[in-house]
Amino acid sequence: MTHADRRSRIIALVMPLRTDMYVPVMMEIAASITTEARRHGYDILLVTDDEGPEGVRRASGPADGVILTDVVPGDPRIPALRARGTPAVLIGLPDDPRQLSCVDQDFAAAGALCADHLADLGHREVGFIGYASGVHKRHAERTLAGFRERAEQRGVRFLHRPCEGTYDSTARTLTRILADRPGTTGFVVQNEAAIGPLLGLLQALGRSVPEDASVVALCPAQLAEQHTPALTTVSGPARELGRVAVGQMMRRLTAARRGEPPADERVLVTPALTIRQSSKAKP
Repeated sequence: MTHADRRSRIIALVMPLRTDMYVPVMMEIAASITTEARRHGYDILLVTDDEGPEGVRRASGPADGVILTDVVPGDPRIPALRARGTPAVLIGLPDDPRQLSCVDQDFAAAGALCADHLADLGHREVGFIGYASGVHKRHAERTLAGFRERAEQRGVRFLHRPCEGTYDSTARTLTRILADRPGTTGFVVQNEAAIGPLLGLLQALGRSVPEDASVVALCPAQLAEQHTPALTTVSGPARELGRVAVGQMMRRLTAARRGEPPADERVLVTPALTIRQSSKAKP
C-alpha cells in the first residue's frame, strides 16, 4: 500500500529542539500547524528528537505526510524524504527544491529592512554583529546578503563581525568595531545571545541607547520586549509559516491521492519592522 492509498489522518511534524533555538517561536509554529491541521481533520505527531535521516524515516512511517522544520542547505534529511516518497513540506530552503514544497521567512528582505531603517534615521556607520564562524543558521547568509545589498544602495558603510554571543566575545567584537570605525552609531544584531551584552557594554562605554547609538535586532518580539530599552526589531510572523505549510501539505496530499505529480511551491513570508525604544535619528 502506498502513501497515496492509505489515510491515517496524521501529519508528522519533525521539529528538533536544540539548545541554540528560541523555543517559544518554535512552539508558536507548532501551535499554528496543529490548529490549521485540525481545521482539515488531521492530527499532528510531534517528533522532537534530532535524529537526522533516521528520524525522518521513523516519522514518515505512520504519517500521511511530513512537515520538516529548520531545513538548511545540504540538509541530510532531504534525500531520506525523497527516498520515502512521503508527501513533504519544508520550513526552510534546501539546495535543490525540485518537487518539494518549501516555506520560509524572507531573510534577505529582513536584512534590507534593517539597513533601510538605520539609513532613514541618518546612520551611515553601522556594525553588524552575526553568529560565530562555523555556526550555520539557515537564515544567516541570506540576511547578511540582503543587508549588504541595501546598505550599499543607501550609502551605509558597515562592518560585519562574527560573535559567539558571550559577554567576553561581545566585548571583543564591539571593541574591534569601534577601533576600526569609531564613528559607528548604528548596530544590527543577528546573534540573539549578544543582545544583552551589547546593551550593557554600550552603556558602560557611555554610549546611551538610543541617544548615542541605535540598535536593531533580528529577533522575536517576545525577546525584544525583555530588554531595556525595548528593542526595535525585524522579524517574521511565525504563525504564518505554520498556516502556509499546512496549506501546502493539503495540496500535496490531494495530488498524491489523485496520482498527480506534486507541484513545486516556494513561499517566502514577508518580515516586518517594529520600532520600539532602541533606535532614533542619529544625533
